[in-house]
Amino acid sequence: MSTGPGLESLVDQTISVITNDGRNIVGILKGFDQATNIILDESHERVYSTKEGVQQLVLGLYIIRGDNISIVGELDEELDSHLDLLNLRAHPLKPVIH
Repeated sequence: MSTGPGLESLVDQTISVITNDGRNIVGILKGFDQATNIILDESHERVYSTKEGVQQLVLGLYIIRGDNISIVGELDEELDSHLDLLNLRAHPLKPVIH
């Protein structure tokens, strides 16, 4: 995975990370290294379910190993604030198979 200028431009921004095991973790990117290990602050995991709304589990300061990251994306905070997560239903993501 290339770290390129993409992650540098996201430092101190809210990002969403999809991990290889299908977790969705949202937080403020505080740093990263050459192995794409990332440090998130004020982070939480969003747990999706078809039966109930999205649960948000508080993680706080959190490190994700680079080899466990599938996707990193900038989060549109304005759009995200309009989502009704309590009434949102979705299937949980399946793990990434390499």
